[in-house]
Amino acid sequence: MSEQKMISIWFFVGLMLTALGVIITATGVYFLFRPQHETTLAELNPSLWWGGIMLVGGLSFLVPAMKNIRRKK
Repeated sequence: MSEQKMISIWFFVGLMLTALGVIITATGVYFLFRPQHETTLAELNPSLWWGGIMLVGGLSFLVPAMKNIRRKK
Protein backbone atom coordinates (compact mmCIF):
# COMPACT_ATOMS: atom_id res chain seq x y z
CA MET A 1 0.00 0.00 0.00
CA SER A 2 1.17 3.50 -0.69
CA GLU A 3 1.99 5.66 2.25
CA GLN A 4 0.91 9.29 1.99
CA LYS A 5 3.41 11.85 3.21
CA MET A 6 2.02 15.05 4.61
CA ILE A 7 3.77 18.35 4.03
CA SER A 8 4.02 20.72 6.96
CA ILE A 9 2.10 23.99 6.87
CA TRP A 10 5.39 25.82 7.53
CA PHE A 11 6.61 24.78 4.09
CA PHE A 12 3.77 26.74 2.49
CA VAL A 13 4.21 29.68 4.87
CA GLY A 14 7.90 29.80 3.97
CA LEU A 15 7.13 29.49 0.27
CA MET A 16 4.67 32.39 0.42
CA LEU A 17 6.98 34.63 2.46
CA THR A 18 9.90 33.86 0.18
CA ALA A 19 7.90 34.62 -2.97
CA LEU A 20 6.58 37.90 -1.58
CA GLY A 21 10.02 38.79 -0.23
CA VAL A 22 11.56 38.34 -3.67
CA ILE A 23 8.88 40.52 -5.29
CA ILE A 24 9.12 43.29 -2.68
CA THR A 25 12.93 43.22 -2.69
CA ALA A 26 12.95 43.51 -6.48
CA THR A 27 10.61 46.49 -6.19
CA GLY A 28 12.94 48.04 -3.61
CA VAL A 29 15.95 47.57 -5.89
CA TYR A 30 14.00 49.16 -8.75
CA PHE A 31 13.13 52.19 -6.61
CA LEU A 32 16.73 52.37 -5.41
CA PHE A 33 17.87 53.11 -8.96
CA ARG A 34 14.80 55.19 -9.89
CA PRO A 35 14.01 57.15 -6.73
CA GLN A 36 10.61 58.72 -6.26
CA HIS A 37 10.58 61.14 -3.36
CA GLU A 38 6.82 61.48 -2.96
CA THR A 39 6.71 60.29 0.65
CA THR A 40 8.46 61.56 3.74
CA LEU A 41 10.76 58.59 4.37
CA ALA A 42 11.26 57.39 0.79
CA GLU A 43 15.03 57.81 1.06
CA LEU A 44 15.12 54.96 3.62
CA ASN A 45 13.84 52.46 1.00
CA PRO A 46 11.28 50.60 3.17
CA SER A 47 10.40 48.15 0.39
CA LEU A 48 14.03 47.07 0.19
CA TRP A 49 14.26 46.56 3.95
CA TRP A 50 10.93 44.77 4.39
CA GLY A 51 11.48 42.66 1.28
CA GLY A 52 14.80 41.50 2.70
CA ILE A 53 13.25 40.77 6.09
CA MET A 54 10.44 38.76 4.46
CA LEU A 55 12.95 36.90 2.30
CA VAL A 56 15.09 35.92 5.30
CA GLY A 57 12.00 34.96 7.30
CA GLY A 58 10.60 32.89 4.46
CA LEU A 59 13.87 31.06 3.95
CA SER A 60 14.11 30.35 7.68
CA PHE A 61 10.79 28.50 7.42
CA LEU A 62 11.38 26.96 4.00
CA VAL A 63 14.85 25.44 4.42
CA PRO A 64 14.07 23.31 7.53
CA ALA A 65 10.76 22.20 6.00
CA MET A 66 12.52 21.09 2.82
CA LYS A 67 15.12 19.19 4.83
CA ASN A 68 12.29 17.47 6.68
CA ILE A 69 10.62 16.50 3.39
CA ARG A 70 13.85 15.01 2.02
CA ARG A 71 14.39 13.06 5.23
CA LYS A 72 10.98 11.35 4.92
CA LYS A 73 11.67 10.00 1.41
